[in-house]
Amino acid sequence: MSFKIASSPHHHSQRSTQQLMQWVALAALPGIALQAVFFGYGVIVQLLLAISTAWLSEALVLWLRKKPVLPRLLDHSALVTAVLLAISIPPYAPWWLIVIGTAFAIIMVKQLYGGLGNNLFNPAMAAYVMLLISFPVQMTQWLPPVSLQQAALSPLDAFCMVFMQYSCSGFSLSQLQLGIDGTTLATPLDTLRQDLNNGLTVSESLQRPVFFAFAGTGWLWVNLAYLLGGMLLIKLKVISWRIPLALLAGLAVPALLFWLGSSGASPSPLFHLFSGATMLAAFFIATDPVSASTTDRGRLWYGALIGLLVYIIRSYGGYPDAFAFAVLLANMCVPLIDYYTRPRTYGHKAKRDVK
Repeated sequence: MSFKIASSPHHHSQRSTQQLMQWVALAALPGIALQAVFFGYGVIVQLLLAISTAWLSEALVLWLRKKPVLPRLLDHSALVTAVLLAISIPPYAPWWLIVIGTAFAIIMVKQLYGGLGNNLFNPAMAAYVMLLISFPVQMTQWLPPVSLQQAALSPLDAFCMVFMQYSCSGFSLSQLQLGIDGTTLATPLDTLRQDLNNGLTVSESLQRPVFFAFAGTGWLWVNLAYLLGGMLLIKLKVISWRIPLALLAGLAVPALLFWLGSSGASPSPLFHLFSGATMLAAFFIATDPVSASTTDRGRLWYGALIGLLVYIIRSYGGYPDAFAFAVLLANMCVPLIDYYTRPRTYGHKAKRDVK
């Protein structure tokens, strides 16, 4: 037997990195399927483009670095990065957007730092922020749910929209953003923010067709699907429960306090928990084993910090859904969090215990 020294991620599960990444991708499938159902087949087109770009980018850099290509591709870390980025951008964003973003995530954020285990930031979220800052128009062109669109798009229409920005029947993206009543529909988080700025109350805003019950139409079910997938990952011990629980608590607690103080001007905690990318980020993005905190107590602080930052940015910042920014800011704090939460060495006595 030989003792092998390897870089992170280190996991106490008996599964290999390949198996862990496979389970993450599989657990995300229900949420991805519902995204396609509620928001169109463009999700599938983006996934295919992202996965192809990730594999090609990873293979190219590994070949240039004279590293074994196939074993590194088969650990599926590039696959997971591609999946997370593809389902985070608008389904009908132009094809070049996801290609640029995925290549940036793999080449610049992951491989430039030495590959899996050495990257400082979550690759998918770093690429998302780069795209949002560089191409804000394309990154905010979300369509309303399929049930509220003027025209339903077939898989062929989705292909045409992604590559030509027009459906096969001639509808443009701006035309498809109009609801059945002819008004432009934004995402639930955008709609609520605009209504509150215009003097409406939360209850008045929730009467709009883009909302369903206490969350967005479609987004409620998508978040529930990612929640179920995340619970499966916890049960299988693929991820730790600490980061998701702390993140959701860090988001829900301030939301509850402000909602109790002024329910007319602040949405309920349930709205925050089941709108936007909350459950996707809590169970699939923030739990990245490389860029997240590595200590048990540190994971609680790390998750709570992300949740608090999301609430602050959603409420007072310029971006309605702020998980990418929150995750990257928390990534920057990981060395400090790990330093102050590292467990005491076995047999070590603190100075105050020494007489």
